[in-house]
Amino acid sequence: MTVTFVLTLLLSVLIGLSLGLLGGGGSILTVPILTYVAGLDPKEAIAASLFVVGATSAVSAVNHARNGRVKWRTGLVFGAAGMAGAFLGGILGGHIPGTVLMIAFALMMVATSLAMIRGRKGSAATPHDGELPLLKVVLEGLVVGLVTGLVGAGGGFLVVPALALLGGLSMPVAVGTSLVVIAMKSFAGLAGYLTTVQLDWALVLSVTAAAIAGSVVGARLAGIVPEAALRKGFGVFVLVMGVFVLVQELPGAAGAAVGIGAGALAVAALACWFAVPKCPLRAARTA
Repeated sequence: MTVTFVLTLLLSVLIGLSLGLLGGGGSILTVPILTYVAGLDPKEAIAASLFVVGATSAVSAVNHARNGRVKWRTGLVFGAAGMAGAFLGGILGGHIPGTVLMIAFALMMVATSLAMIRGRKGSAATPHDGELPLLKVVLEGLVVGLVTGLVGAGGGFLVVPALALLGGLSMPVAVGTSLVVIAMKSFAGLAGYLTTVQLDWALVLSVTAAAIAGSVVGARLAGIVPEAALRKGFGVFVLVMGVFVLVQELPGAAGAAVGIGAGALAVAALACWFAVPKCPLRAARTA
C-alpha cells in the first residue's frame, strides 16, 4: 500500500463528508483527487468520480431518509427532469468554448452562494418540508439539468439552492433530497462513459468505500448542525469554490486580481466578525 494510495483514501473521506453534510461538492472534490493525487487520466477521473459520487450519494440518501430528510417524489421527479435537461445541456455545451462555460459556471456559483448566505426574506423565510408542486419541480429540474449538462459538474451546488431557496424546503431536507437527484444523474452519466473508458475498479471501489464512510458522518452532522449554520456553511463553501474556478479560468492578471480581491474581502469579513461588536455579518437575517 503506497503513500499515494493512503493519501487518496484519506482525502476521499472528505468527498463523503461534503455530500452527507452539504448535499453537494462531490464531483468538484473527487475529480481533482483522482487526477492530481491518484494520477488518473482526466476522462478516467471523471468517469470514476461519477461512480464514487453516485454510490456515495445513494448510500447517504438512505441514511437521510431514515431520519425523514428525503422527499422521494420531489427527488425522483427533479432527477428525471434534470437528466433530460443535462442531455440537452451536453449537446449545447459541445458548441461553446470550455473557458466560457467554466467562467459562467463560476459566476453562477458566486451568485448562488451569496443567496444562500443571505437567506430568504419575509414569510418565505419559513421553510416547509412537504412535497413540492409537480410542475415547479419539473421546471426547476430541467433548468438545473441544463446548466449542469453544460458544465459537466456542480449538480449539488445548484440542486440544494433550488430546493431550499426556490422550493422552500429546510436545508436538512434539501440536502437529503438532493442526494437522490445526484445519484440518478451520476449513474446516467457513468453509463455513457463506460462505453469508451476502462476503470481501475480496485481503486474506484476503495475510494468509494472511504467516501461512504465520510458520508455516514456527514449525514449525522446534517441532523445536528443548526439550519442557519448549515445554509451559511454551504454558501461559504460554494463561494470559495466559485472564486477558485474564476482564478483558474480568467487570464493571468484578471485571475490574480480576483484572487487578491477575494482574499482581501475574506480578511475584512473575518476582522468584522471577530473584532466589531455590531458587525452586519452577525446581525444579518439568519432565517
